[in-house]
Amino acid sequence: MKKQNMFFRMITASLLRRRSRMLVALLAIMVGATILSGLVTIYYDVPRQMGEQFRNYGANMIFLPAGDNDGISSSDSDRALADIDKNNIVGVAPYRYETVLINERPVIAAATDFSGAKATSPYWYVTGAWPSESGQVLVGEDIAELYGVAQGDEMTVSFVPANTSEVSAEKNADENTKENEKSMKFTVTGILDTGGSDENYIFISLQDMQALTGESAAYDMVELSISATQDKLESYADKIGKDVSAVSPRLVKRVTQSETTVLSKLQSLVLIVTVVVLLLTMICVATTMTAVVTERRKEIGLRKALGASNKSITGEFMGEGMMLGGIGGILGSVLGYFFAELVSMNVFNSSITFQPLLIPVTLVVSVAVTAAACLLPVRSATDVDPALVLKGE
Repeated sequence: MKKQNMFFRMITASLLRRRSRMLVALLAIMVGATILSGLVTIYYDVPRQMGEQFRNYGANMIFLPAGDNDGISSSDSDRALADIDKNNIVGVAPYRYETVLINERPVIAAATDFSGAKATSPYWYVTGAWPSESGQVLVGEDIAELYGVAQGDEMTVSFVPANTSEVSAEKNADENTKENEKSMKFTVTGILDTGGSDENYIFISLQDMQALTGESAAYDMVELSISATQDKLESYADKIGKDVSAVSPRLVKRVTQSETTVLSKLQSLVLIVTVVVLLLTMICVATTMTAVVTERRKEIGLRKALGASNKSITGEFMGEGMMLGGIGGILGSVLGYFFAELVSMNVFNSSITFQPLLIPVTLVVSVAVTAAACLLPVRSATDVDPALVLKGE
């Protein structure tokens, strides 16, 4: 124990005597550890961050009727959703489409769960407000221009059963068609702007569609926004396809493939930058330790002349380097989290997830990098010839 304490006091005193040089090495190690800890934290948190950002581009999975089925029942939809981890589900929006009449003109009405539609289609821009109760409708921008409606206006929507729909669309509809026609008045709460075909639809709640048509029909499609990697999404789709024969799960590849491509490139960039920073740290530490060895050549020669072994000299220099690595690793672990938090807030506008295991990992890597950087300087220290360096003393 006394021997260990003596060794610790010796390397501590050696570091303090050369504060300026050792401070440079310590700063290099600390910066390297900070970048390592911060970028690795970002590396492991990027999938979650990217997933949150890509959810703004819409659903990444849809359920369609399988085989000859006309639709997806709510029970089949619930069974399919049970195969997906609830913690990964951002939003679910079922859709039922029917042709309705507005001023005797056919229009596509889409019935959905508006809370689910908000989650799966956050890119939708609504002038006004989303429908929040029965009797309210969200009108696509093209339909609003066609009929000249605005927020707060009322519009009458009619529905004719399928067996009389063709007749009802003609100018001279017979009395039987008029008797079968069902109408409801809706208040326009908002105008929908998506830049796509959705602007040609009107959107009402599933309950209002059931009241208008007089029947509770199956869903034509279910959109899902899931926070998961492409591999995980594919595993969900395979499981649902096997467990629920009435549902055909499909991935929205324009979203999932883009997310995977961006994610892999970003992670590769993070790894490359981390490796480069560690190499630069190693070079800086090696240069500093080489200067220290050169400065202490006479001291080393004197110790060897008095009988010091190469092992003891190697142990002293390696101990100094590893102590610097440990201190720099601890400081870098703490600063790395704040660095990762700063990057995350500026790039993704969200907080980073703390990774406790990175503290020991950063510490070990810092010590290992410092030890590797000391190998060449220590080797030159053991090659010192006492007769040459002490000549003339």
